[in-house]
Amino acid sequence: MKKLTPEEVDVDARFLLANERTLLAWIRTSIAVEAGGVALLSVHSHHRYIGLLVLLSGAFVALTGYHRFRAADRAIRAQKLPPSGFGPAFQVMLIVGIAVGLSVAQFTLLR
Repeated sequence: MKKLTPEEVDVDARFLLANERTLLAWIRTSIAVEAGGVALLSVHSHHRYIGLLVLLSGAFVALTGYHRFRAADRAIRAQKLPPSGFGPAFQVMLIVGIAVGLSVAQFTLLR
């Protein structure tokens, strides 16, 4: 009997489609974070480093989402649960960090 490759395993398409929707949610989040970085770069010229950091963070969110997509795809095809990973915790810390950074930037602008 021939051993099936992960791509040949009969998988419920709903799981694969849900995984793709999750990837798209990560991409939407990364675009929103990147748009915020671009806005910071264009509006607050003396806080360029914060804007650049936010822009690069958005790119990292996209890479994290893709990594999670690939890991979940492999797990689905192997009929196992995907690893939890660090992505969601990273995203929460990133958003909190951006909020704190923007608050500090805003208060330093007022003085």
